[in-house]
Amino acid sequence: MTITDHKPAHNDRAPEDRAQIIREHFRNAIIERRLAPGTKLSESEVGGLFDVSRTVVRSALQMLALEGLVRSERNRGAFVATPSPDEARQIFSARRLVEPGMAAAACDRVAPADIAAFRTHLRGEAGLMAERGPSARRAEIRASGEFHLLLASVAGNDILYRFLEELTARSSLVIALYGRSGASSCGHDEHQGIVEALEAGDAQRASALMLQHIDHIEADLDLRLTEGLPLSEALHLP
Repeated sequence: MTITDHKPAHNDRAPEDRAQIIREHFRNAIIERRLAPGTKLSESEVGGLFDVSRTVVRSALQMLALEGLVRSERNRGAFVATPSPDEARQIFSARRLVEPGMAAAACDRVAPADIAAFRTHLRGEAGLMAERGPSARRAEIRASGEFHLLLASVAGNDILYRFLEELTARSSLVIALYGRSGASSCGHDEHQGIVEALEAGDAQRASALMLQHIDHIEADLDLRLTEGLPLSEALHLP
């Protein structure tokens, strides 16, 4: 297990704060696909990395489990979640229900400062796309998710924002498992089109583009990968 941005939690913090710090490190590592689905998360190893007790580690892992990013198995421990094809479909169905409405709501609230923030974000995305290497790829994946959360923050519904936080995190797991391309599966050009619709105040177009965008993200997945062939086919036997 490698968490490249790990910084030990400080022992002078309250246990709840230390658990939140650990949760945030793991959440980022999972979203950025530095921790693969199915990775075992040893309480003793995590405790050693962050210099905290197992009780604090357990609290952090429970937070991640509530978000659907970690699963706990009795007598086996905690693992980075491995979404099934059905779960993957449900995640994107939920995003189709939520995000087009958020895009429309954002049109009613967007201010020039928000458009400037979107433009700055898009320039950052474009720069990351031009770079090479694993670190650039991780940063691009993160930036893609942050675009959706930036739009949700403009929409102004805190409950839906927190829900989308979970959905985008779980989407990253799904893309890690089932993505066909090496890209973040979240098109920069489509983000650009959504921003243009927001700037024009065209709620109907912003909503339609977001729906199309989510469809394209899901279309880049191969959800047949773990649905099970007969053994003779899987082994290429006659």
